[in-house]
Amino acid sequence: MANNYKDLEIIVGTPSYMEADTIGYVVKQIDQGLTKYFGNMKALIVNCDNNSEDDTKGAFLATETKTPKKYITTPEGVRGKGNNFLNLFKFASKNMSSLKALVVVDSDLSSITGEWIKYLAEPILKGYDYALPRYSRHQFDGTITNHICYPLLYGLIGENIRQPIGGEFAFSPALMKYWLEQKWLPTTKLYGIDIFMSLNAILGKFKIAEVGLGAKIHKASAPKLGPMFTQVVTTFFDKILSKKSEWIGVPIETPKAKPLFGLKKLAPPQELFVDLRVLKNNLRNEFLSREKLLKKYLSEYNYLSFKRMIEQDHFDMNILMWTQSVYQLLFAFDTGTSKVKKDIVEAIKPLYFARSVTFDYETWKYRIDYAEELIHDQARAFASQKPYFYGLYLKRAQNNDKKNK
Repeated sequence: MANNYKDLEIIVGTPSYMEADTIGYVVKQIDQGLTKYFGNMKALIVNCDNNSEDDTKGAFLATETKTPKKYITTPEGVRGKGNNFLNLFKFASKNMSSLKALVVVDSDLSSITGEWIKYLAEPILKGYDYALPRYSRHQFDGTITNHICYPLLYGLIGENIRQPIGGEFAFSPALMKYWLEQKWLPTTKLYGIDIFMSLNAILGKFKIAEVGLGAKIHKASAPKLGPMFTQVVTTFFDKILSKKSEWIGVPIETPKAKPLFGLKKLAPPQELFVDLRVLKNNLRNEFLSREKLLKKYLSEYNYLSFKRMIEQDHFDMNILMWTQSVYQLLFAFDTGTSKVKKDIVEAIKPLYFARSVTFDYETWKYRIDYAEELIHDQARAFASQKPYFYGLYLKRAQNNDKKNK
């Protein structure tokens, strides 16, 4: 069987856990795309699974395709999207002699078409190393992207990449090899994998493009504080701060857009309902359990302002307060112990909820293009406040000088 993989040119992987109800459709679309657009290339569809109890494996293997398929799984009890990708990367690295491109797509998509495979693979086959998605998404979907990953990338290192943790990517074998050589945190092996991939592609100076895919319709989620938040933020902060010397004092100019492949005009996004009462209840609970941390690590003004929001049940986490709060906690993360770092990520959670609630109040009546402009404004604010972040280090240095005199 190993000989069947000897001359592979393109691999499409789909990570999964408990996706028996959706993976068949996704695999059908992958197969149609490979057959129609890359019929002259030797291809393989790989399901990298977390030993799903719902027989995702059976659903995957039972799906009729013209393209050969392979199932890979983590051991029983081992979870994590990053572990799935690690299995995919290790498998592909053993079959790299003829490999030209790799594509990954989530296994819960209902909007995927065969064209997505064409759009994603095309820039890699034309010499790019990394292709990221451009979707139309409801403004309440992708909140970790909208309020943390996108604006911090824009503000700290001047990268205008709209969906750095989108889930659908394509990449070169060279970039995949580079990822395998990097430090993998425990959180990287979980939901931190997408931001790990994007940050390393950026900081490693690989050639990047974006790909218009239309609307992303999937099992969408409103702002939540499950493991995803902790794992993404921890991975992001650790990696970007490890390269701080490369960007800390560098002024941010308006970032240029990446070359865009695929669709130039995107379909309207899926509808998404958000229960603001639930968000506010979660916010209050998180604040009460993190109040001591917030008082310790935020400026007095930001802490008291936030506390009043909770007490008055009126949330106005405006863009300036949000950017400065994030920068204060990012600074504390960088200068703290491993225990402090865990505390910092927890302390961000109620602030993130407050920003999401404020944003939702502001934009619920907006068309998507107006809401998108506000998200872009937020990114510009992170860029304009970068000197504030830099100033936190200068203030610490001045305080240390006073102590040493």
